Amino acid sequence: MTVADIAEVVAGTVHGDPTRRVTAAADVDSRAVEPGGLFVAIAGERVDGHDYAAAALESGAAAVLASRPVDGPCIVVDDATVALGRLARHVLDRLDATVVAITGSQGKTSVKDLATHLLGVHGADVVATRGNNNNELGVPLTVLRATGTTRALVVEMGARGIGHIARLCRVAPPHVAVALNVGSAHLGEFGSVENIARAKGEIIENLRPGGTAVLNADDHRVRAMADRRPPGTSVRWFGRGSDADVRVLDVRVDAAGEPDVDLDVEGRPCHVHVPLVGSHHAVNLAAAVAIARSVDPDAPLPTLAGYASPSPMRMQRHRRDDGLVIIDDSYNANPESVLAALRAVADTTAGRRVAVLGEMLELGADAHAEHVRVGREAAALGLDRVVVVGKDARGIAEGAGDVAVPVDDVVAALADLASWLRPDDLVLVKASRGARLERVTEGLLGR
Repeated sequence: MTVADIAEVVAGTVHGDPTRRVTAAADVDSRAVEPGGLFVAIAGERVDGHDYAAAALESGAAAVLASRPVDGPCIVVDDATVALGRLARHVLDRLDATVVAITGSQGKTSVKDLATHLLGVHGADVVATRGNNNNELGVPLTVLRATGTTRALVVEMGARGIGHIARLCRVAPPHVAVALNVGSAHLGEFGSVENIARAKGEIIENLRPGGTAVLNADDHRVRAMADRRPPGTSVRWFGRGSDADVRVLDVRVDAAGEPDVDLDVEGRPCHVHVPLVGSHHAVNLAAAVAIARSVDPDAPLPTLAGYASPSPMRMQRHRRDDGLVIIDDSYNANPESVLAALRAVADTTAGRRVAVLGEMLELGADAHAEHVRVGREAAALGLDRVVVVGKDARGIAEGAGDVAVPVDDVVAALADLASWLRPDDLVLVKASRGARLERVTEGLLGR
């Protein structure tokens, strides 16, 4: 598109050459913008993207989408975030791509990665959310990475309040809308689990005509979302229940903690080894298979041969030269995801199993009780040591009792681990993103 084309779509004003062409994706990071791409200058609370417009242009950006004029070719709009969404929707409407939108309190990224693999096994061009870019910036940026050859667009959608997912669906209305579960993530912002369910269900309400809702048969709040889908749409169920279209029949975990899963895929049995740590990935696999079947009803039975998770810090396994295994799941955390990770570690046959846990954010009034619950479960699962990092996570130590070691910070955590760990041990690292516990992983790996 030319700068003039973009300005017309977003109702902006052109400064500079209107015939200049944008030929690559958009980005809000001046260091990452591609040659020929569009740099989107966002004025945030701590950083103002307009200050980096010149650097983006010097790096090869074709133009800047901004809320005030900058030196160089730009399109000036009232609100760059709103304009970015309009541009993404305009581009999406010109493509022949099936949009898969995924939401849930936990598991979005794992299911997104598994579904992307399954959809791409036979050479289809699939574009998927990178990292945790699932908000009003991340969704349009994902859409704008698609090209004329893209056949499936797999988009995570997160919510911090009622109406958020509905707005994201206006940018990328789904052909396949996926609701994984309703948990306590962001409970402090929503106020109640019922409000979380209401917000997550917006993804089902915004299905395109003839679309498919992919729903968790084992979560009663998700089951209720079937009644919220538009007329003329269908449902495909996944889970362990007898009415699931993609049903988990049996799960066996090997010595490394990886599940071997027996599935019934719409009446056809199949066996799949999932190269990820944790039996909870059996249901994630079922969701991904249901997605693939919804995009292509004639899709073959699933295979994960050659699969490697592209998302770092999500049950990512590292093995140190001396044999120590570190499972880094430090990208984010809520009570349900922490409990799943602890159970995954408990299922392994490592020498000693250690959890390094930090604060779970955004839990509201239930925060202390939920931290205590996590600690109790860690002790009940037989973990040998629970290193609790930071004063705001001390409820975990309270719940874990004798196996808990509360420390003030990452430096203290690493000091404790260095004096205690043996080469045949396994360490889980998990907390909310704000705790930045990936520094524990980096420290253990000597980086």
